[in-house]
Amino acid sequence: MSGTDADEAEGSKKRILVIEDEPDIVRGLRDALEFEGFEVQARGTGTEGLAAAMDWTPDCVLLDLMLPDDNGYRVCETLRARDATVPVIILTAKAQESDKIRGLDAGADDYVTKPFSVAELIARINAIFRRQVRMASTADETFAIGEWTINARKHTMAKGRTSKRLTFYELEVLKLLRERKEETVSRDELLEKVWGIQPSPTSRTVDNFIVKLRRKLEEDQKNPRHILTVYGLGYKLVH
Repeated sequence: MSGTDADEAEGSKKRILVIEDEPDIVRGLRDALEFEGFEVQARGTGTEGLAAAMDWTPDCVLLDLMLPDDNGYRVCETLRARDATVPVIILTAKAQESDKIRGLDAGADDYVTKPFSVAELIARINAIFRRQVRMASTADETFAIGEWTINARKHTMAKGRTSKRLTFYELEVLKLLRERKEETVSRDELLEKVWGIQPSPTSRTVDNFIVKLRRKLEEDQKNPRHILTVYGLGYKLVH
């Protein structure tokens, strides 16, 4: 589904804010995103990006981690504190898994590693928008995992007085695992059905999201009770 198709499905152009200081990357992203039918604005610093996010209210933010005035982690945390729902995709040249996890912990919904495939990035953006349309048309849904109550409409998980926010992809992963509870769901299927991208043998996207979900959901991350690893295959959800 192209950006144009997504626009027609929702009746208006989707707005993409690019916070990136490398002119060549900005130029390439702007050309590709506008060709897909998106409206694009770009800012070169964290300060300018945060101001644009408040004034322009984008539907998705592409955020570089290495900015001239601040690091992207802090920018992401500030952005997330101001707007709990706008999807944030981090663009990072940092290859370490710990850096990617740190970005997810700062509130990002997803990440792509430089140099990245623009086609894959657009696929991820469109996957977010497609699922937002479906979620907006469904009734409130809650379900339980252990002692946690998941509210799919509000993107929250609650236990007693404790409440935690779930990012877009965290919720989608949980929903798919729940639909197939007690069954093994492969990494390839998670990538295809949640992210809308083709599997890659080097992709750690799914594993990184499972790590983050376990931090939120499990009392003992090293010995999880609910999201179990089926070695060599994938993951399964156990209540």
